[in-house]
Amino acid sequence: MNEPKDDTTVPGKAAGQSGPSAFKEVVYTIVWAVVIAVVVRTFAYEPFNIPSGSMKPTLLIGDYLFVSKFSYGYSRYSFPYGMDLFQGRILASEPERGDVAVFRKPPQNDQDYIKRVIGFPGDRIQVREGLLYINGQPVKREKLGVDTDTDDGGFPRQLTRYRETLPGGTSHIIWEESDTGFSDNTRVHVVPEGHYFMMGDNRDHSRDSRAIGPIPFANMVGRAEIIFLSLDGADLYQFWTWPWTMRFGRLGHVIE
Repeated sequence: MNEPKDDTTVPGKAAGQSGPSAFKEVVYTIVWAVVIAVVVRTFAYEPFNIPSGSMKPTLLIGDYLFVSKFSYGYSRYSFPYGMDLFQGRILASEPERGDVAVFRKPPQNDQDYIKRVIGFPGDRIQVREGLLYINGQPVKREKLGVDTDTDDGGFPRQLTRYRETLPGGTSHIIWEESDTGFSDNTRVHVVPEGHYFMMGDNRDHSRDSRAIGPIPFANMVGRAEIIFLSLDGADLYQFWTWPWTMRFGRLGHVIE
């Protein structure tokens, strides 16, 4: 920025500052703010919101969270509009089993989904009578109790809450409405090289790899890290309703 050369004032203007130069300063500041925001959003953290209940009870509709873009390296989907700058990933780092991750849903690759990483390349994944099997071994699940949720029509429904523990020791909470639903008995899915098997925690109400197949590593956007805002039934821009709709207990919650 240019420094004023003297203390001469012009009527109606700040000392040492003309109208055009002040306008240039504002434009300069705005441009740099946009550049910094784009760089942070592309290479560090991107905000996402949860529009559906497929990850309940871990993530609720109206949760706003940060996703780390650097966790798995960078692909074309790390960039705005999925710009096709290169193939595959650079600075790649593999997901860990149990990560909650955002990815682009194939084959259109134009929608962001968020699910949990369940299966690695080479794994055999199957669900039988509601129980998850990985490589022929049942995954441990412990019944914790019964929760009440509402369906799309606003009617209550009962869901069993389990703690599921994946190979390696990572555990998380899942919901099961029953063990006899369409998604509770699947064929054996063999996860191809360079792909991952993704599932929602709300097992009977999630469209995931049981239906759409394993997800290419190149489609991974990043790992969900922390909830920075959570609104129960309010629009983000209706900030005057936040005091009544904010779920204060979820702010700063680390996603596991």
